[in-house]
Amino acid sequence: MVRVSSHAMLERTRPSDRYDSISWFHVMFGAAASSSSAVASGMRLPLPVLAKTVRRRMQMLPSVPSALSPPRASASSAAAGDTDRKPWLLVGLGNPGKLYQGTRHNVGFEMIDVIAEAEGISLSSMQFKAMFGKGCICDVPVMLAKPTTFMNASGESVGPLVSYFNIPLNQVLLMYDDLDLPFAKLRLLPKGGHGGHNGMRSVINHLKGSRDFPRLRIGIGRPPGKMDPASFVLRPFNRKEREELDFAFQRGLEAVRILMLEGFNKSATFVNSSQSQLLNS
Repeated sequence: MVRVSSHAMLERTRPSDRYDSISWFHVMFGAAASSSSAVASGMRLPLPVLAKTVRRRMQMLPSVPSALSPPRASASSAAAGDTDRKPWLLVGLGNPGKLYQGTRHNVGFEMIDVIAEAEGISLSSMQFKAMFGKGCICDVPVMLAKPTTFMNASGESVGPLVSYFNIPLNQVLLMYDDLDLPFAKLRLLPKGGHGGHNGMRSVINHLKGSRDFPRLRIGIGRPPGKMDPASFVLRPFNRKEREELDFAFQRGLEAVRILMLEGFNKSATFVNSSQSQLLNS
């Protein structure tokens, strides 16, 4: 049998670099102390016994992550990530049915159709009285909706959608026609009133009176002469108007993509600055 000193035992069982030096010292100090006590009492411990003692103490060490290991996300940071990924709800206002297709009051519907086609999102399901689809725009989750309640009751669809999916109001974008904007001009605003628009009035009422949600207003111009606005908004477009409107829809699509990628302010600058130049020209 061989008498092994504490120093020799430490040299034979030196840890790998991944263990913390302080933790190693406590474990080995305990093993060395046991060995010294045994020697002091005249006992000769076989080397296998010492090795077994060290191994047993090594197993008691808490695992220490490598310095190269990426830090684990905390529960709070994971929850924050989930919040950041809340989907946007994009809603176009209009009237359902063939009778109203292609009319001025339905440009909100058409804006949603342009987005859906460009981004490959199918509005094939019905949710809370709306044609509904889910997808992504620039890797940001979105939901598209076209309420089928008829314009003046749009809130009966939008309110439950916002509530059910728990969408923050600053991520609910309404798109609709506006008599007070020149034809085919766009305006992106962070909040505001209904401006006499019955569809928006209904939406605000069903959001408990809140007006704090963004909206993309699509200009359809004023009725000519003394024409009743209610009749004007149900008129179709002529060929020249359709060309101008299609161009506006492409600008609206680009504005939505900027909104997803760079935020509201960048998108509003893109829409409103160039529009102001056009209006003043």
